[in-house]
Amino acid sequence: MTDRAAEEQRSMRDAVRVYLTPVMLSMLVLGFASGLPLYMVFQKLSFWLRDAGIDRSTIGFFYWVTLSYTLKFLWAPVVDRVRVPFLYSLLGPRRSWIVTAITGTVIGLIIISQTDPTASLLPVAIAALLLAYSGATLDVAIDAWRIESAPTEMQANMAAAYSLGYRVAYLTSGLGLAIAGLADWDISFLAMAAAMAISAGLVFFMKEPAAGVAKRALEGSFGVKVVRAVVEPFKQILGRLGLWFVPVILLVAIYRLSDFTMGVMASPLYSDIGFDKVIVGSVQGGPGLAATIFGLFLGGVAAYRFGLMRALVIGLIITFVTNGAYAWLAATAGSEDIWKLTMAIVGDNVAGGFVTTVFIAYLSSLVDPANAATQYALLSSFYGFFAKFLSGFSGVLADAVGYVNFFLITAAWTFPAALLLAVIVMRGSVAAQGRFKFDERRLAEDEDVAPKPT
Repeated sequence: MTDRAAEEQRSMRDAVRVYLTPVMLSMLVLGFASGLPLYMVFQKLSFWLRDAGIDRSTIGFFYWVTLSYTLKFLWAPVVDRVRVPFLYSLLGPRRSWIVTAITGTVIGLIIISQTDPTASLLPVAIAALLLAYSGATLDVAIDAWRIESAPTEMQANMAAAYSLGYRVAYLTSGLGLAIAGLADWDISFLAMAAAMAISAGLVFFMKEPAAGVAKRALEGSFGVKVVRAVVEPFKQILGRLGLWFVPVILLVAIYRLSDFTMGVMASPLYSDIGFDKVIVGSVQGGPGLAATIFGLFLGGVAAYRFGLMRALVIGLIITFVTNGAYAWLAATAGSEDIWKLTMAIVGDNVAGGFVTTVFIAYLSSLVDPANAATQYALLSSFYGFFAKFLSGFSGVLADAVGYVNFFLITAAWTFPAALLLAVIVMRGSVAAQGRFKFDERRLAEDEDVAPKPT
């Protein structure tokens, strides 16, 4: 074996070994905890409501509870600065908020399991709000933990582990759908609550990051603290992007518009075609999960091989094609056409995994590690707000034009995103293209730099 071949073999071995380190395994668990509440609200709740006979328009409006994920930047500074009583001294600032938020999701799922949507939608709405807002808060705390727990060169690995955990949550939610078919929805929601509770228990065995502790220890008057905690992170990102802030924010807002709007009506489509819940859950949890994992790594390879901007372009192309596949499914499939269902889900999941990787990479490239939690919450809120607001009307649109035209329209929403992306690629600043060089963040893994909770 030549020296070059031996070096490449060692490099590949090290690249695999990094995913077996404690911080990466912790990231996998946290990715799961972050993804499960969203999937339960985004997909399984709508399937449950449709199964109970709730009309599509009401289901579409119900999706507005997930606007919490777009508004989380409003309370991200609170997560950054406020200490959770008792848990702070036990776990530290980041893990205490993670456990608190997970507890909220568990309570929300338990309440949903004990409600009857045909009797009253009010308790369902209250529980869904608790689940959604707790899940959004959990996202803020986990993003901060991820960014502060590893140096810049490891952030791509952290994002991959996070995304994989997120997709394992997708598998788990698919199994929850199968449980609903084999038993009932009450057992399904309770099983998901138990999975979240186990995740909270595992957080106690994770390390609290040391990075950012001094930054969070604010001094001065109340006004000074507000400026440092809230105003400065927003002012910093505006100053860095300048006039390109507007096209960048518009791109962030609409890049995943097709995915979000079509996803709300995907589960009602399965129900209306007549697909069995067990079959749908099995496809989502089997080949669907494998397709998602493939898409995640494919997105990483594309970003590395062709560059981030070109990878974003590829993401729009495959999103257009796979959204159109749902129009084909709606036009041609019957309850016996399992292979068509599988093709649609697999294609959508490959595209979803791909764009997840490249889009998270783009958002992360826009964020200063010194203010990562608040700035990342701001950007992720912008990308979700417009898409999720329009998603609330997805049931109305589907009722007005039918499933086939609905999915063709959602596929066409990739065109304005492609136009904005072309402008940024051809004319954008270094910061707008995600090529701005930030200072390195330090690795917070050594015992001598670990925070000492008080």
